[in-house]
Amino acid sequence: MPFDHPIYNQKYKFENGVPKIHKHDEKPARGYGLIWEGRLVCFYSYESDLGDGWEDPEVHKDPEDVRIKALKMGANIVQYVFGY
Repeated sequence: MPFDHPIYNQKYKFENGVPKIHKHDEKPARGYGLIWEGRLVCFYSYESDLGDGWEDPEVHKDPEDVRIKALKMGANIVQYVFGY
């Protein structure tokens, strides 16, 4: 998804696209999407794993700032789905 897509620019701004949440490889985080009739209908994050940041802090031991980024990106996704 291009970095200027509305999903990255709802309440919270992610100028570089989906945030890197959990290290798997040293590859950059990427956001992909399926567009149907001009509308994003499926969003897929790669090398990000937003769900890791949403889980209990003891599960993955992610720092608070990383968890906040994951929650903010999740809020953007929900806002996009219900309001864009």
